[in-house]
Amino acid sequence: MGWIVISGFFACEGSDYEMSFIKVEALNKSFKVVKKENGLINSIRSFFNRKYEVINAINNVSFSIEKGEVVGYIGPNGAGKSTTVKILSGILTPDSGTCKIGNYTPWLDREKYVKEIGVVFGQRSQLWWDIPATDTFDLLKEIYDINDEEFIKTKNELISTLNLKEIMNIPVRNLSLGQRMRLEIAASLIHSPKILFLDEPAIGLDAISKEIVRKFIKKINKEKNVTVILTTHDMNDIEALAKRIILIGKGRVLYDGTLKKLKNKYDNYKYITIYTKDKLIIRNKAIVSKEKLPNGYKIIINSKIINISDFLSIISKKVLIDDVEIENENVDSIIVKLYEEFGI
Repeated sequence: MGWIVISGFFACEGSDYEMSFIKVEALNKSFKVVKKENGLINSIRSFFNRKYEVINAINNVSFSIEKGEVVGYIGPNGAGKSTTVKILSGILTPDSGTCKIGNYTPWLDREKYVKEIGVVFGQRSQLWWDIPATDTFDLLKEIYDINDEEFIKTKNELISTLNLKEIMNIPVRNLSLGQRMRLEIAASLIHSPKILFLDEPAIGLDAISKEIVRKFIKKINKEKNVTVILTTHDMNDIEALAKRIILIGKGRVLYDGTLKKLKNKYDNYKYITIYTKDKLIIRNKAIVSKEKLPNGYKIIINSKIINISDFLSIISKKVLIDDVEIENENVDSIIVKLYEEFGI
C-alpha cells in the first residue's frame, strides 16, 4: 500500500484504511509559547507583560497503519514527529481529530491502552538510574500485572536476544549508552505489547549496538507480528527496517508510501568508477560530472537519460576497462531532495 500525500490524506471509500489497525484522522495539536524578544530591556518588559504565540505542531495529520507493519515516521527537527508519537501513545491529547488503535482511543483509554504498547524515547529513560535493570524489570512486572511464568519467559528471551546477561545486575548509571538503550527496549517489551513506538532509539549508539537493535526489531516484528512505528534521523535504520515511510514537514503529512517508490522517483544519479589505464574522452548529455582518478575515472550519470548498461557499452568501445564499481545515491540524499521539493 502506498500513496502520495500533499497537505492532507486521501483514501477511497471502502478502502483498507477503514479496517486498519491504527487509524489517524485530521489530528491537530498546537502549543502556546512565550514570545521572546532580543535584548535585556525587552526581556524585562516581557517578564511583566508576556506575549504569546501559537505554534502548530501538527496540522490535519492523517494516516493508517496495518497490524504488523514497520513504518518509518520521518521529518526534520520540529516537524511534529514526537508530538504525533506522544498523541498515539496517549501522553498528549490533540486539539481536534480522531485516533483509533485497535479498540482504543489512546488519550481516553490510557489505563487499558498502555498495556498494549511499548514506548522508547531516545532522550528519556524508564530505567531507575541507581539500581540494576533487573530491579526495574521486577517493578514493571508488578505495574503490568504479569504472571510469574510469562514474566520469566519474556525476560529470559529479551536477555538472550539483546545480549543483556552481563549487564542486568549492574547499576544503570555505570552502563554505556548502547547498553542502556538495549535495556530500554527490553523494558518497553517486558509486557509483550502489540505496538512499539521507537522515538530516536539508536541515537548515539555504536555500530555493534545498532546492529543488535535492528536485528531484534526485525525478529519481534516477524515472529510476534509487533507493529513498529520508528522515528529517526538515521536513514540507515529506516532502510534496514521499514518498507514504508511517512514524511512529515511543518506539521503536515507530505509523503506516505514505500521507500522503493521514493528511490525510483529520486534515485536518478548513478556513481560509476571505471578503472582503466587509457585516456577517456567522452561527451554525453547524461554525464553530470567526470573526475580523473590515478587509476581511472569517477563519473556521475543521470540514469533517466541513459541506463547503466548502455553507458558502459559506450565506454567499453573507447577504453579497455579493468574493473567497474557502481553505486546508487544514498537514502539521505534522496530524503534531502524530497525536503527540497516541499520547501522544508
